[in-house]
Amino acid sequence: MSVSGSQGGERLDAFMGRANAAYYARLDPFADFVTAPEISQIFGEVLGAWCAVVMRGLPVAPGSSVRLVEAGPGRGTLMADMLRVLARLAPDCLTGLSVHLIETSTRLRKAQGEALAQCGVSVCWHDVLSDVPPGPMVLVANEFLDALPIRQFVRTETGWQERFVQNGQWSLLECADVPPEVTGRGEVAGDVVEISPASAGFVRDVAERLRREPGVALFIDYGTATSCVGESLQALRQGRPVSALVEAGTADVTAHVDFASMARAAQEAGAVCYGPDGQGDLLRALGAVQRAEALCRSAPEQAGALRSGLDRLIGPDRMGRLFKALAIASPEVATVPGFSEKTAGEQQ
Repeated sequence: MSVSGSQGGERLDAFMGRANAAYYARLDPFADFVTAPEISQIFGEVLGAWCAVVMRGLPVAPGSSVRLVEAGPGRGTLMADMLRVLARLAPDCLTGLSVHLIETSTRLRKAQGEALAQCGVSVCWHDVLSDVPPGPMVLVANEFLDALPIRQFVRTETGWQERFVQNGQWSLLECADVPPEVTGRGEVAGDVVEISPASAGFVRDVAERLRREPGVALFIDYGTATSCVGESLQALRQGRPVSALVEAGTADVTAHVDFASMARAAQEAGAVCYGPDGQGDLLRALGAVQRAEALCRSAPEQAGALRSGLDRLIGPDRMGRLFKALAIASPEVATVPGFSEKTAGEQQ
């Protein structure tokens, strides 16, 4: 089935990819939403400490050149916070370290460059993961997968149809070649099933690299721990929900991440997975509560804002449960900090 055509319009994943590419190129996404690093410095600080532990645990010679990679680095806030912690607590990890940002937006690259201008580490930008030079890698991706394109399939009494977009409206076309990951979810007539070949493809590429070279990747995003039915496509424009089918480039279009599908893609490529765990569980395990209290003691006048920000990150009724964390590691990596056990599934 074609991605676009005059009869059925434009397939949803093609529309979503075009819409978000235009949106990030033209507009400031942070006028519409706030990510965890912007909510509280604690998020980036505990992940910086996480990176230090991971780097020291990689099966490489001391002083080996390591690539610290961020996919979808936003304004550069998360990377700046992580590097600040590394410089303060683990300066040995900066030896031979190079920073690589996967970002296609010229506007955002400029903001990232300004945020990292004084970081003291070499910074390079890339359009795709494959452009990051080979070598040991630690990758972090916060709210990156949710913006990658999805496909939607509708179960009917007679079979499956796929959603296309035509003139700002849904258009359904019969689908004979249904991808195997769509079925087997207990779906009934009327159910919608979402898949994201783009997200699974990116995770698979990361896993294949980690199978060849030592490293760990951490994905944090909002989504589900299991593959299920239901539609989650949403859009924000000027901070308010709008139809996801508005004019391409005028709104940020996202969907929940199917973390079970991401784990399967990574395992099939030969990597080992940890999680998915709730964001709140991970941040607590990494010492976010203790860090918040230390900051409150040193700056009591900011205690209220610090505790409020932490609650947004870890509260079960806030981001703590909706947001999940999945770690992907090379088979030779013994443990991943913050995660208690490996993911069940294809791996042994």
